[in-house]
Amino acid sequence: MTTLICGSLAFDNIMVFPDRFKNHILPEQIHILNVAFLVPEMRREFGGCAGNIAYNLMLLGGQPMIMAAVGDDAAPYLERLDRLGLVRTHVRQVSGSFTAQAFITTDLDDNQITAFHPGAMSFSHLNKVESANASLGIVAPDGREGMMQHARDFASANVPFIFDPGQGLPMFNGDELLDFIELADYACFNDYEAKLLCDRTGRSLEQLAGSLKALIVTRGGEGSEIYADGVRHDIPCVQADQILDPTGCGDAYRSGLLYGIANGFDWLTTGRLAAVMGAIKIAHRGGQNHQPSREQIAERYRSAFGSMPW
Repeated sequence: MTTLICGSLAFDNIMVFPDRFKNHILPEQIHILNVAFLVPEMRREFGGCAGNIAYNLMLLGGQPMIMAAVGDDAAPYLERLDRLGLVRTHVRQVSGSFTAQAFITTDLDDNQITAFHPGAMSFSHLNKVESANASLGIVAPDGREGMMQHARDFASANVPFIFDPGQGLPMFNGDELLDFIELADYACFNDYEAKLLCDRTGRSLEQLAGSLKALIVTRGGEGSEIYADGVRHDIPCVQADQILDPTGCGDAYRSGLLYGIANGFDWLTTGRLAAVMGAIKIAHRGGQNHQPSREQIAERYRSAFGSMPW
């Protein structure tokens, strides 16, 4: 089953400040803040939700297609997609723009200062779902207009999809979020996003789940919950080899959801596979640097839950 992944491709520029921000920011002078941090350590990672989800779905043996918008500077990312064999027919390069990118500075207390430039993401609505001939989809964080357009397109084409607004959720008001829920077949949020969703719509998770085949809430180290068919399935967190970097763990989890849906797994199996993918990712820096084989993924599943579905 071909899965169309609508979302961002982005560069993550990650810098480490070998001191503490609090030693350089004077609270009484915050109104005239003007500081510079020397960051001798820096790395650039390939990221963006669409890129991360597609990468993990490829590891599972799925058939991902990426739908995204990138800028003039995207050549290294496009070359990487080609090397990996990830379909980029529906990756649009927008002249005169930058690829979306985050600039993240972390201090010794793990505090972070982040600046995010959306760049070509703002043109994601120019991509049309109907041109992709997909059997399953996901609307991940992207440009506001693009997310709304792609959700409508999936629904019009009768292609089941996951609504996964992520950090883009605050862009939408309660009525708009309810529209997404009505259009989608599935929806996925972390615990903070789920609380914000309920606040903005005035509805409980159980009420929202009634409009979907499944509503999934991830809770970090506390595992996740899948509301489906009037039942809440509790999915435990899978122990990781080490906790190194949570960047992209949610995307890895979503790849497990997509693979399970595409292959007709029950919700317990699907949630457990998603949890395994998150545990594998968190032991590596960046969103796309883990390289387990399909058999290694299966072995992690077996060691955590017993028999593997493939």
